[in-house]
Amino acid sequence: MSIFGKRRPVPPRTTSDLLSQFTDLDGIPLATPATPAELDDRPAKGRVNQASAPRQGHREPGRGWAAVDASRRAPVYRATTAEVGGLFPLLASNGVPAIGARLGYDTQSGGAFYVHPTEWVLRQMVTNPNLVVFGEPGRGKSSTVVALMLRMMLFGVRSLISGDVKGEYTPLLRSLGITPIALGRGSHHRLNALDLGPIRSRWGTWSTERQREELTGILARWTRLLTALAEAQGYDPTVTDEHVLSTVLNRLVGAEHGASELRPITIPDVVNQLARPDDDLWQATRFASHRQFLDHTRQITDALSNLVVGPLSGLFDEPTNFDLDWDAPVQSMDLSLLRSRGDQAIAVALTCLGSWSSMITDLQDDGDVRIVVRDEVWRQMRLGLRAVQAVDSDLRLSRAERKIQLLVMHKPSDLLSVGAAGSQEVSIAKDLLALCSTRILLGQSTRVGDELADELGLSEREQAVLTGWAMEGQGRALWKLENRPGMKIQTVLSPTERAIFDTNAGLRKRPAPTAETPPAQAGSTRSRLVSVPTTAADSAASEKPADSGVAAVPADGVVAPATGPLAEMNGHSRANGAAPNR
Repeated sequence: MSIFGKRRPVPPRTTSDLLSQFTDLDGIPLATPATPAELDDRPAKGRVNQASAPRQGHREPGRGWAAVDASRRAPVYRATTAEVGGLFPLLASNGVPAIGARLGYDTQSGGAFYVHPTEWVLRQMVTNPNLVVFGEPGRGKSSTVVALMLRMMLFGVRSLISGDVKGEYTPLLRSLGITPIALGRGSHHRLNALDLGPIRSRWGTWSTERQREELTGILARWTRLLTALAEAQGYDPTVTDEHVLSTVLNRLVGAEHGASELRPITIPDVVNQLARPDDDLWQATRFASHRQFLDHTRQITDALSNLVVGPLSGLFDEPTNFDLDWDAPVQSMDLSLLRSRGDQAIAVALTCLGSWSSMITDLQDDGDVRIVVRDEVWRQMRLGLRAVQAVDSDLRLSRAERKIQLLVMHKPSDLLSVGAAGSQEVSIAKDLLALCSTRILLGQSTRVGDELADELGLSEREQAVLTGWAMEGQGRALWKLENRPGMKIQTVLSPTERAIFDTNAGLRKRPAPTAETPPAQAGSTRSRLVSVPTTAADSAASEKPADSGVAAVPADGVVAPATGPLAEMNGHSRANGAAPNR
């Protein structure tokens, strides 16, 4: 029978009682538990359905015996969970509702972490659904973004990659049975930057008022695009240039006289109108003469002409020759083939794709929410002020257009490189962070961590998470929802996702040729032996059998060992398109 007897209900105590009983100002407990002698004086009562045991446990292996009676050495306090919870809350969840895509887990509370930007807006957790991702290369930016897109598909959220600069999202599309649209060297795909899209087929079904409203929006979008492209060539368009472009576009599309059908136009059509204006054009734009019109529009005409004859010729100046399947869960524009044409070509392509995809998605009447991924958006914003303003406009209208804009960058200084220090471009670019309520911050160096702390107002503990914990593994990120405390989130990928999202696949060892796989298909180069003896030693070496490790000289003069790791490395480097070392 226990010396404690039957437990009696303990009445709740107030906070002042708990504090006075638990500790005093010096941290020494004021109340001590009753001694065993005092407890023995209490009337003993039998227990009901409770097994009795010695205070130190049964002296048998596996029965919990302890050599020291802890209750005799340390004071023991008893309180209800309601009382203890008010003084020591233990662990609490992060406050994010369990709705949306399950991306990983919160390392602080151990609970699952769910992402649904539109639900966060509806629950007034954030003010806009836009996201921005910062992280060093190799920290898991692409895998986090792709995992979010893939898992949000289950909730009816489609995705559009508006310019895949490095081709990192192509494996996801192919695994889903979708063929990405590739633009660049060797591709037959063409995209008209002034494409009408669905508006051409729906024009006859709209009322006159709806036609006027839609056409005004399309012409304004095209005018902004052309002025941004002209600014990318080093020319700053004026208000008069914008008026001339708007008039030319209105004439070419065939809407100035209330036409029942719109005509498709391309950038070469605009350049031809500017270079060879008729009398109606220069008079409608209030120029004094034909010569004055040509003199004023010469620079913007030459700037747009570079898009027709420059490094982007044939990509955005011909009619669109493909149709996107808007019922697919994800679509992508692969620009990895454009890297050989330079950064400016990629920036212009991103600008054209941004304008085109924004117009196409605006005209979709399916009511679906779409994630628009803008990878390395700083390339586009380097074109000038109008390119920065276009991105700013898309972010501000994300809620009205049912879009989740997702910006992917390496560091905050990417936004500072869009213009000169103190310029309007830099001021607008820095304000873009305020238009992204959700910030996903992966591992960064100490210097970049200081920049993020200044721009986003991170605490010292949050900054330490970026430069410490987040750098110790891939997929670790600090998630900041506006002014809420940061959450340490670990993204979890399945084996299938890890195989699809592997951005280091190009660096891995290629399979060796087998009987079923010829060397040409395995990515190796077969060397051809030639006789090039110059000395007696070389002549003797050339008479050795082929399997003795003699150097093989390919037809292009590259000397590589016939066996060993160097031969394998040479085969792989040649297969990857590397130039031979001469």
